[in-house]
Amino acid sequence: MRSELYFQSSPWWLLLCLAVGAAYAFALYQRNSGWSQRMNLSLAAFRFLVVSTVCFLLLNPLIRSTQTITEKPKVVLAIDNSESMMVGGRPQLDRALEAANQLRERLMSDDIDVSVQTLGDSLVAGDLKTIPFNQRTTDLSNLLGGIRNAYEGRNLTDVVLISDGIANQGLSPTFGRYNFALHTVGVGDTIPKRDVQLKDAVANKIAYLGNQFPIQADVVSYGFQGRSGTVVLRQNGKELSRQTVNFSQAETFQQLTFQAFSNQKGMQHYVVEVLPQDSEFTPRNNRRDVYIDIIDGKEKILLLALSPHPDVKALRSIIEKNQNYELDIRILNGGTAEIPDKVYDLVILHQLPDNQNAGAAVVQRVMQKNTPLLFILGTQSGLQSFNGMNPVVQVVAGGGQTDKVTGRFNPDFRQLNLDAQKLTLLDRLPPMLVPFGDYKLSPGSEVVLWQQVGSVRTSKPLLAINITTPRKAAVLAGEGFWEWRLEEFALTDNQAVVDELIQKVIQLVSIKEDRRKLRVYPIRNEFLAGEKVTFETEMYNDIYEKLFDRPVRLEITNERAVPRSFNYTPTASNSRFEVSSLPEGVYRFRATASLNGRTETASGEFIVREQQFEAINTTADHMMLRQLAQQTGGRFYNASTLASLADDLVKNKPPGRLSSNEELNELINLRWLFFLIVILISAEWGLRKYHGAY
Repeated sequence: MRSELYFQSSPWWLLLCLAVGAAYAFALYQRNSGWSQRMNLSLAAFRFLVVSTVCFLLLNPLIRSTQTITEKPKVVLAIDNSESMMVGGRPQLDRALEAANQLRERLMSDDIDVSVQTLGDSLVAGDLKTIPFNQRTTDLSNLLGGIRNAYEGRNLTDVVLISDGIANQGLSPTFGRYNFALHTVGVGDTIPKRDVQLKDAVANKIAYLGNQFPIQADVVSYGFQGRSGTVVLRQNGKELSRQTVNFSQAETFQQLTFQAFSNQKGMQHYVVEVLPQDSEFTPRNNRRDVYIDIIDGKEKILLLALSPHPDVKALRSIIEKNQNYELDIRILNGGTAEIPDKVYDLVILHQLPDNQNAGAAVVQRVMQKNTPLLFILGTQSGLQSFNGMNPVVQVVAGGGQTDKVTGRFNPDFRQLNLDAQKLTLLDRLPPMLVPFGDYKLSPGSEVVLWQQVGSVRTSKPLLAINITTPRKAAVLAGEGFWEWRLEEFALTDNQAVVDELIQKVIQLVSIKEDRRKLRVYPIRNEFLAGEKVTFETEMYNDIYEKLFDRPVRLEITNERAVPRSFNYTPTASNSRFEVSSLPEGVYRFRATASLNGRTETASGEFIVREQQFEAINTTADHMMLRQLAQQTGGRFYNASTLASLADDLVKNKPPGRLSSNEELNELINLRWLFFLIVILISAEWGLRKYHGAY
C-alpha cells in the first residue's frame, strides 16, 4: 500500500503550526519549576508536538492511499452431476473424476485458483469422487450462465465442463455467450443402446365421469428390428388394456391410442408401460404415469323461456361453446314445462315472469331454491312480478311502452376483466327492445352496460349484476341480442365480443362462493418426486377475519389408503406447512381444526410425479460438446486425454491481473492520530504530576 499527503491550502502554513507549538511550549516551560533542565525540555517537547499536531489537523490535509492487488487466474471445473452420467458405469466415471482431481491439484500447484461447480449451484471442496450423481434433470445452460454471472469482473480465464452432453432442461448451451474459454470433457457412450422407450403418454387433464377418454402412447425402439412389443395400460395394478407394436426397422417410432373409462370421480392414476425386451439396456424408460381429473359432470344451466325466440338459440350457441356447461332448455307449453329433477347452478328466465302470469307456477317452483338467476326482459315480461323477485333493479313502467337502446360499457365496472376498447363495438350494433320507464338500482347492484338512445347517454342500466345478496342475480333489460351476434359477425367475421360478455356474466353469477371457515390447500396441484409439498392454511372467524395460532391436524392418504398424520400451528408470520419425502402417486388430504367452538374440515387432492428425464435419452452427445468448445475458443477432451488439458492450461497460463483501489480521506479521520495526541497529553500530565507540579 502506498500513501501520499495532500494539502488543501498552502504548505507554508506548516511553519505557522510549528511556530504556534513552539511558542506555546516556550511560554509554558520557560522557567524551571523545580525539576531538571532535561525534564523541562522533555515536557516542552510533548507540548510542542501536541499543539503543532492539532494546528496541523486544523489545516484539514488529505491522505491518498493506493492498494495494488494481484488476482490469480481462475479456472472452474463444471461437473454435470446428473443421473445420466452413471449410464456408462461408475468405474468409467471414477476414472474421469480421478483425472479431474489430478487436474485440480496440478493447476493449484502452478498458482492457479480452481473451484468446482455442479448442477444445483453446489460447490465441492473435497474429493470429486464423493459427488453424488443424483440430479434428475440437466440444465447445462443454467450451469454455465450461473458461472458467468458469479465470476463477472473477476479473473476467470477457463472453464472445464465434464459432461455427457445430454441436456434435457433449458436452452441448449450452444446458444449462450461466454466470456471465457470453455474446454469440454466428454464422458459416456455415444453409441445408441438397444433399448425400447415410452417417449411420452398424453391425455387430457380433465375427463367427465362415465365418459370414455383417449390416452396416447409414443413408443420408440432402437436395435430390435423384426421383433414386437407389448404396451399395457394399468390402473391401481389392474390391467385395463394391452396393444402390440411391431418394430419393423432398427429405429422405429409408433403412436398407440388407448380408450379408457372411469366410474370414479377425482384424480385417477393410470400407468402406461412397454413390457421389457430381452437384452434391453434399461427398463427405466419403459413407463409413464398419467393423471386425469375425473369430474362429476358439468355445471348445469337451465334456460326457461316463455315462448320460442331467436334469443334462446343465441344463448344456446354461447353457452355450449364452453364444454364445462350442460344446458337444459325448456319452453313453456300452456303455462307448464317439464323441468328435470336436477340441481342447477344457474337458471336463465327469458321473459319470465310474464305479464299474463302464465308461467307463474313454473317460476315459483324455480324460485324455491336459492339458485342464481339471470333475467332477460322483453315485451311479454311481467314487470310487477319481476320487481318482487329480483335483487338487482326495479323497473316502473306503464302502458307496455318500449324503447330501442344500444349498450354503452360502464368503465367503472371492475368485477370482470373486460376490454373497454373492444366493447366500443356495441355502438355499431342494432338496438335492443327494452321496457320504457324508470329504473332504480337495488343496493349492491353494479351496472355493466348503460342504455343509450341514439347518441344520448342515459343513467338507466341495460345489463346489471348483484352478487352481494344470498341469491346472486343479473338482469339484461332487453331482448334482441341475437341481432348483436349477427351484426358483429357481419362486421368482424367473428362473434367474440358479444359472446365473451355473456359468458363472463354467466360465470360471475353462477360461480360458487367459498364460505368455509377453514381452507387448507397445496400451493400447486402437481409436485415432483423429491420436492417438498407445501400447504397453505387460512382460518376465519364468523365475520371472516383471519385467525392464527390454532392447531391443525392434517391427514394425507396415498392410493393404497395408507394414511400419514401431521400436526402444525399456522402463525401470522408463517401460514404454510411442508411435507417431504412423498413418493409418486395421487394423494388425498383432510385437514381439521377447532374454530369458533366447531370442528371445521377441508379436503382435497394433489399429485406427486416421478421425473424420468434422465432415463429418456441415454446416448452421450459429444458433438454438442465439441461445438460448444469450438465456439468459445476451447478444446474438446475425453477422460483419457484429460492429463494433456493440465499441460495446455499451464503452458498458456495467463498472468495475474493487477487491480488497484484508491481512497482519498481526511487525515483528521485517522483514528490512530487521536490516540497519539491522547498519549502525548497523558505522558506530559503524568510527568508533571509525578514531579509535583500541576
